[in-house]
Amino acid sequence: MASVRNPYLKDAGWGRQIDPLGFRITINEIYQRYQLPLFVVENGLGAEDEFVEGQIHDYYRIEYFSQHIKQMAEAVKDGVELIGYTTWGCIDLISAGTGEMKKRYGFIYVDLDNEGKGSRKRYKKDSFSWYQKVIATNGADV
Repeated sequence: MASVRNPYLKDAGWGRQIDPLGFRITINEIYQRYQLPLFVVENGLGAEDEFVEGQIHDYYRIEYFSQHIKQMAEAVKDGVELIGYTTWGCIDLISAGTGEMKKRYGFIYVDLDNEGKGSRKRYKKDSFSWYQKVIATNGADV
C-alpha cells in the first residue's frame, strides 16, 4: 500500500519526506507502548551530493540531522528513556534500496559512481566536522 504524501513536509527525494516532528511523535508512541529504553538506529538522509574541487557542502544533511537530534532531545524531555543513537551510514555506500552510489548517506564521500568507477578516495563532507562537534558535546552543539 502506498503512503499518502503530506504536502506540508519537505521532499527528500526517492519517495521520502522529511518529518522531524513525526520522528519525535513515533519515538514517544513506541516508548509509551512498550515502556522500555529506546536506541534509535540508522537514522539518515540519502541525497545526491555535489562533489566540487574535493569538497562537499552538504548543508541539507546537517539540517536534517540537527532537526532530528533536536526532536530526540524533546522526546527525552517528554519522558522517553533514550539510551543511544546512530546514523545510517557514516561513509557513502551502495544504496540497498536502489543499488545506486549516487544516493549518498555518509559524512565521508567515496569517489565512486553507479558503475563502480572512480578513484575510491575518501573526502570529508562539511557534515563530518559538524557531527564530530555534536558527538564531542553529547548533542549540546547541534
